[in-house]
Amino acid sequence: MRGSSLRAMLRSPLVLVVSVILLWFIATFLLFPNINLLVSTFFPGGEFSARAVEKLFSSERAMTSLWHSFLLAITLSVTVNVVGIFIVLVTKYFQIRGSRVLFLGYATTLIYGGIVLAAGYNFIYGRYGFITNAVRNVWPEVDPNWFSGFFAVLLVMTFATTTNHMLFLSSSLAKIDYQTIEAARNMGASTWRILWKIVLPALRPMIFAVTVLTFLTGLGALTAPIVLGGADFQTIAPMIVTFSKSASSRDLAALLAIILGLATILLLAIMNRVEKSGVYFSVAKVATPLQKQRIPNRAANGIVHVVAYALFLVYVTPVLLIVLFSFLDSTAILTGTITWDAFTLGNYATVFSSADALRPFIVSLVYSALAALIVVGGLLFVARVIQKYRNTVTSTLEYLLHIPWILPTILIALALVMTFDRPNPLIGGQVLTGTTVLLLVAYVIVKVPFTLRLLKAAFASVPDSLEDAARILGAKSFFTFRRVLFPLVIPTAAAITALNFNSLLDDYDAAVFLYHPLFEPLGIAIKQSTEGENNLDSMSITFVYTVLLMIIMGLTMYLVYGRSGRPKKRRGQKTVSAGISPTTDSDPADATTAAVSNARS
Repeated sequence: MRGSSLRAMLRSPLVLVVSVILLWFIATFLLFPNINLLVSTFFPGGEFSARAVEKLFSSERAMTSLWHSFLLAITLSVTVNVVGIFIVLVTKYFQIRGSRVLFLGYATTLIYGGIVLAAGYNFIYGRYGFITNAVRNVWPEVDPNWFSGFFAVLLVMTFATTTNHMLFLSSSLAKIDYQTIEAARNMGASTWRILWKIVLPALRPMIFAVTVLTFLTGLGALTAPIVLGGADFQTIAPMIVTFSKSASSRDLAALLAIILGLATILLLAIMNRVEKSGVYFSVAKVATPLQKQRIPNRAANGIVHVVAYALFLVYVTPVLLIVLFSFLDSTAILTGTITWDAFTLGNYATVFSSADALRPFIVSLVYSALAALIVVGGLLFVARVIQKYRNTVTSTLEYLLHIPWILPTILIALALVMTFDRPNPLIGGQVLTGTTVLLLVAYVIVKVPFTLRLLKAAFASVPDSLEDAARILGAKSFFTFRRVLFPLVIPTAAAITALNFNSLLDDYDAAVFLYHPLFEPLGIAIKQSTEGENNLDSMSITFVYTVLLMIIMGLTMYLVYGRSGRPKKRRGQKTVSAGISPTTDSDPADATTAAVSNARS
């Protein structure tokens, strides 16, 4: 393949600079911290020690947390699949009245999740929640802690983690060849037999993939157990946070994090093995678009409609209540009664006029924006080098850059804390633990694999003739990248930046380990507002935070996905949509020749 040899790769000064910086980043922030975590856990004094393992087996809390994590992961794998497959079928496969409205309700998890979702459910159904207080006004004997423990965590996470089904399973369903369904119907197969024998087997690979992702989500769950689990139900991740706060138990926290990482790696390896060895349902090369199916049995049709709209209410109710409660004072929420006098704009006025209230929001905005820009800006060059030069070195670098994808965020954060709490020669002898920089580093690290995969795909879609034409005209590597290649991947880069920004706004998993006390991000502020009755005054402010986050995330999702059906025209280019690299109307080489000539003149 052209340009694949190592010698050709090393002839470019730009590639050399990018390679040196990339090697430093991988060694400093991906390899060394995780190796140091292993050494600190099993070789604390330079010699092998099983003390951490002994402490784990002798700690009842730690062993209980392990059991709770696997129990939650296994149960979620069942409940999320049941709900997720059902909502995909009623919105994309069956003829259900109001299916578009149902889809919007089920898709609300796209605009809020994590600590925001857990806090929202806690403020509605928790000990001091509105629904709990309203019910207790009628039945005082109701336990105020009814919505806590395993039941609460399972319920919240079941409806919060169907996002993968909405995104990926819906896409797989749309690719099924309708001719297969028609052929089965002509042979006398019923609607349910077609669903069971044809449709679901065709979705089996994606169902298996989202099941593994769901299992991993339950295994590493932090926000829901820490907010709603109470004293009776804590999983591995909250225990890691607890143990990491003490120097005497930090090795136990590290061991739990390692177990979590090993479980993640094992499951991903099993998923890859099954995908490679499996024989799956195949479709026609030119598939007929899927048409929605009617449920012939009236009773079954009615039951499906009722269940679909009941789930719609479950998904939509928290969102509507959060918006409503953002206009109420905390007293109305505490007492469980709503009057006209309780409505106020004071909560929004406080957030936008008080520096203390607005500070966490601004901190998260700055952190998210910086991390999103840095990771996309840096990986633009890296993705191009890896995509263009196919050899052992670039393949190894690509595998190493995917380390954050196979390790839980809390393990990465804990490794950073334990590694950079002393002067480190790899960063010029500086100490990063306790500074504002380390959280930014963590945010960049966790977004590297996702960003690299999409940018690499974007560069792969650019014809080689573009760069060939620029080189023939005498353009240097950096000039070609800046004036020819970069403009073609701008839509994809912008979409990735927006998605990264979105996902980091309410982060709690990394922030709980790495945030600076004077620069408290939004995830920490929201979590603190859920802790006890003394923080009820900040409850209304948290609702405002949540509404603002939902607006920002909803706008971002619209800009990235919602406008894909509204094509834009650019001079000399075909219609393009956000996130897709454009192509030229004319010959790519001619377009590049004109671009280089105009730039030089």
